[in-house]
Amino acid sequence: MFLTRKHLSRRTLLKGAGFSLALPLLDAMIPAGTALAQTAAARKLRVGFFYLPHGAIMDNTSLGPPMDRWTPSGSGTDFKLNVIMQSLEPYKKYVTSFGNIKNDAWAGTQHVLNPATWLSGMRPDDKPTSPHMSATLDQVIAGQIAQDAPFPSLQVASETTGQQRAGGAGNPYATLSFRDPTTPLRMEYNPREVFLRLFGPPDREAITKQTVSLLDYINDQTRALQRDLGPGDRATLDSYLTSVRDVEQRLPGKRDLRDIQLPPFPKGVLDKFDKQVDLMFDLIAIAYRADLTRVASFIMAAEGTNQTYNHIGVPDSFHPVSHHANDRNRMEKLVKIQTWHTERFAEFLGKLAAVQDGEGTLLDNSMFLYGSNMSNSDSHTSHPLPTLLVGGGGGKPAGGRHIVLPQPTPIANLHLTLLGKVGMEQKTFGDSTGTISL
Repeated sequence: MFLTRKHLSRRTLLKGAGFSLALPLLDAMIPAGTALAQTAAARKLRVGFFYLPHGAIMDNTSLGPPMDRWTPSGSGTDFKLNVIMQSLEPYKKYVTSFGNIKNDAWAGTQHVLNPATWLSGMRPDDKPTSPHMSATLDQVIAGQIAQDAPFPSLQVASETTGQQRAGGAGNPYATLSFRDPTTPLRMEYNPREVFLRLFGPPDREAITKQTVSLLDYINDQTRALQRDLGPGDRATLDSYLTSVRDVEQRLPGKRDLRDIQLPPFPKGVLDKFDKQVDLMFDLIAIAYRADLTRVASFIMAAEGTNQTYNHIGVPDSFHPVSHHANDRNRMEKLVKIQTWHTERFAEFLGKLAAVQDGEGTLLDNSMFLYGSNMSNSDSHTSHPLPTLLVGGGGGKPAGGRHIVLPQPTPIANLHLTLLGKVGMEQKTFGDSTGTISL
């Protein structure tokens, strides 16, 4: 038997004009005759945290259970997804829904502490003049599973979180991520900045040639690599490069500026909010696929946002309409908004499910927390929180069920459980009182 497979490093990069493009996992990166678990194809867990403000329409409004559009019916593996989660049906086997989750860490603070305490389960110390809380779950996990990735973690948002008025301008707790107790991390909402961070800042000349694709700068390397790849790898590489070019095409400001004195580098935020959300999801998907990062946090709409949703027939601003005053019409508008965001998440899952990643797909090798740190947005309650765990988790979490906890349970119990899933055995996290059986 002759083993002639050419072996590439998992860290192979295509470089040109200051750009670096990481590659997806290819068969050529797996040494011939070597067990998958001992190669670059060994499972590498991707973890993500997807945050939506202003809760969900559940059974705790004055209209009661008949108005609940979030909570699944049934329990255990015999459950049916409700209206807001209906788009997750194709991925139901990956979905675990939780009932009776709470988070007392932000209670009574309106919106001020909602984002940061979602992944800390700890109320900040209000005595210091500077931020003081704890490292958040995403950063703790990044320290465990992503230190060998180019970017241990990625923090993005669909819009500026600094525009939050309900929480106060400049609120340091408007982020999901704290690197350590005193270091909040900025949520980047400019897709061009995210793109350049992932693939490297171009030189000044490259910036002026914005009609030129990043891929054009690595054409020679790409062609040379393709000559050495088998048919399957060539197809995988072509698919990946197509997705990168697709993201590039959707970035604003693509025009030739060589004969124009350059203004400051354009912001790059898309005018249409729906396109902005989709683009951020796609940037995360590419980062996962190229193994540029293994931990991502995404604020899908800012806390206290005045974003409108004309694209789904809701011209009202999200935050004002979230104070629905138990009006059915306003609640139905909220359901539309919450359903739309879940649909964007479902499309993201579909893209990961279509990508082979070692012994499974990217979705098989992922673990995502999706939800909100608020329950009833009109009354600002912190229980029960709409909470989902999604993904194959590298074979660890068992999805396809709705878990109704017997009593109000701190979300930090789920955080502590997820730490165990990534190999971190801790006794406590935040205000946890134990773990949840998954």
